[in-house]
Amino acid sequence: MGKLAIAAKITHVPSMYLSELDGPHHGCRQAAIDGHREIARRCREAGVDTLVVFDTHWLVNSGYHINNAARFEGVYTSNELPHFIKNMPYACTGNPALGALLAAAATQAGVPTRAHADTTLALEYGTLVPLRYMNADGHFRVLSVSAMCMAHNLDDSRRLGAAFRQAVEADYDGTVAFFASGSLSHRFAQNGQTDDYLFKVWSPFLERVDHAVVDLWQQGDWPTFCAMLPEYAEKCHGEGHMHDTAMLLGALGWDTYTGRAEVVTPYFGSSGTGQINAILPVTPLAA
Repeated sequence: MGKLAIAAKITHVPSMYLSELDGPHHGCRQAAIDGHREIARRCREAGVDTLVVFDTHWLVNSGYHINNAARFEGVYTSNELPHFIKNMPYACTGNPALGALLAAAATQAGVPTRAHADTTLALEYGTLVPLRYMNADGHFRVLSVSAMCMAHNLDDSRRLGAAFRQAVEADYDGTVAFFASGSLSHRFAQNGQTDDYLFKVWSPFLERVDHAVVDLWQQGDWPTFCAMLPEYAEKCHGEGHMHDTAMLLGALGWDTYTGRAEVVTPYFGSSGTGQINAILPVTPLAA
């Protein structure tokens, strides 16, 4: 009988990597990096063996997918922002047994999901950036789940998350963490204005809605948030249509969830987008 021990909504802004490098932006994302390291510390403390990342940078147009390779290793440059992330090395171990279990459980629950073990699929930076700060020594095994879902219903992602948790608790001999890797509002700064928005959100409207959402999370008002999620994702340009968030909340109980978010890295603007690191305490599911 396994356990979901840690659940979190996390940032993966590429300026975290830029923050490490010498230059004018050195140290600019230290708070986000420190937040990742604190989440990793809590995972170690809780005995987590595998990090399951719902990655809003893995775009899919059909079905749900798990990158289920036994080993991930390489040097990564972002095709989206090659001037932010270039030649970033990575190495970590997968968990093919868990990936196969999760895919089978979601499929049985009516959400067809494939776990790709014999694959040349590379990891995307929605997974790689968090791993850089949470798993630098390779302590944790890793699964990456497609969460930039272009032709999918949010309710399917909710059901996928619920099936994943049920499978972990019923059939996995270990302890896992689930991470929704993606922003809140996600309207990038217009080309040519990026430098002006490195620490800002694109508009006061988007920033105010994001703060209202964080308030709902901290109050534990999940019925209100879950009801507004589809419209929030659409009107505030949610990253990956916020399928990562639907997956995470599906695992936690959706609108019956009773936890209150703990903000680990306070809300911040990044290149026009709204970002946060927040732990959502895992509570018993409603009967």
